[in-house]
Amino acid sequence: MNQILITEKLYVTPELKKKKRIYQFAFLISIICVFLLSSYYIYEEYDRNKSEEVSQEILAEIDDTTINEDDHILRVALEADEQAQEQEEIIEENKYVTQGGKSYTTEAILNIPSLEINYPILSETSEELLKISLNKFWGPAPNKVGNYCIVGHNYKNKKMFGKLSLIKNGDIVELTDNSGKTVKYTVYNKYVVEPDDVSCTSQLTNGNKEVTLITCTNYGKQRLVVKARQV
Repeated sequence: MNQILITEKLYVTPELKKKKRIYQFAFLISIICVFLLSSYYIYEEYDRNKSEEVSQEILAEIDDTTINEDDHILRVALEADEQAQEQEEIIEENKYVTQGGKSYTTEAILNIPSLEINYPILSETSEELLKISLNKFWGPAPNKVGNYCIVGHNYKNKKMFGKLSLIKNGDIVELTDNSGKTVKYTVYNKYVVEPDDVSCTSQLTNGNKEVTLITCTNYGKQRLVVKARQV
């Protein structure tokens, strides 16, 4: 019996106690890291959802503007000068300000029915504006001859261009400009390029109207490019 008690006492050595404390500390650090990562993910998701709300509010305001245009311009304004003045006021209403104080405007709406992608296109590109909605990257005015290039984030929650990789040749892309005119484009190519390859933004379209959609892929290491041409 004494031998058993001595063995048990010798088994719990100071070295083992030290290792136990180290394991407990490592476990505590792991719990804290998991908590911080979870909090960060939850905050990122919250931030993206708030940005999504902003883009949808803009979209709703643009739709309301189109209704007002029908009510006030087509039915009330009789002279060309009055029509031009009211049209200018409507376009002026498409100006917004970010939380950081940066002003921006919208110049079109992109709709891809097959993927249920429907977002306003902001008239310039920046990290702050990319969080709000799709951005114009390069090209002419919407629905004009040339290559109208649009960029957007590829979010895992399928917002913005999160579903763009599912698009197929033959799918329809609709672009509605601020005047309310909608032009349909057919997807004819989809491919992946390196980040420094900007050949997809070329304006050599042989007199055609084209739309190019660009987003990140392969964990941001490359770019997915979708090309569409007017139907």
